[in-house]
Amino acid sequence: MRAVVQRVRSASVVVDGVVVSSIRGGLLVLLGVGASDDETDAGYLAEKIAGLRVFSDPAGQMNLALANVGGEVLVVSQFTLLGDCRRGRRPSYTDAAPADQAERLYHHFIERLRTTGQRVAEGRFGAMMDVALVNDGPVTLLLDSRRLF
Repeated sequence: MRAVVQRVRSASVVVDGVVVSSIRGGLLVLLGVGASDDETDAGYLAEKIAGLRVFSDPAGQMNLALANVGGEVLVVSQFTLLGDCRRGRRPSYTDAAPADQAERLYHHFIERLRTTGQRVAEGRFGAMMDVALVNDGPVTLLLDSRRLF
């Protein structure tokens, strides 16, 4: 399972011209589910993201987590994070989970994140979404439940 995590001042998701979710500040998580991923991967990433100390303390150091700053999380499914571009010019998505598995694990990830006490908004799985954000910092991290970057 892969995630691009961005610290944001605000973020929103629009589907068919309608805002379906928005947050005022916290983390935007773009989440990709792999074919070999399971609930363990979802739980690992949820715990990792909830505990990330990427918010500034009074001294300006990144020492605070979401819970310390009252931040929110917006989770958006993005299967293209599993695109393999090593060969040719067209990404291969053979490592991405089938839609039914990906949707189940996407929702499992969101529920696990909520059990950590986070306020979580979500995009619409499988929809064409317009995602808007104001990146704070910018701070952007890549997380993968199977390997280190």
